[in-house]
Amino acid sequence: MSEQSDQHPVTGLDDVVHQRVRLGILTVAHQARRVEFGFLRTALGLTAGNLSQHLAVLEKAGLIHIEKGYEGKRARTWLSLTPAGDRALQDEVTQLKRLIHQIEQGSSAPKS
Repeated sequence: MSEQSDQHPVTGLDDVVHQRVRLGILTVAHQARRVEFGFLRTALGLTAGNLSQHLAVLEKAGLIHIEKGYEGKRARTWLSLTPAGDRALQDEVTQLKRLIHQIEQGSSAPKS
């Protein structure tokens, strides 16, 4: 078995991605490809300040790209996943599937 499959699936979860709000941000951005700040704030039930803090973490990690501009006379902020963000989300989903599979199999430890 490979080293990764010998480890418990929870060890493969990424702390930056796995946090509930950030996982939600990445998921919505993946589905929409480009999402507006206000839509995301409403969809996830967040305050603007809270969302901004999570976006800063994701941007610093290189997982999202933030674009500021105008729609008519209103300032807008959009975000989209970077290729690294897309990979990180896919990796997280893979690890979650491994964890679910392990639970469904009733196994408390990976089989050798």
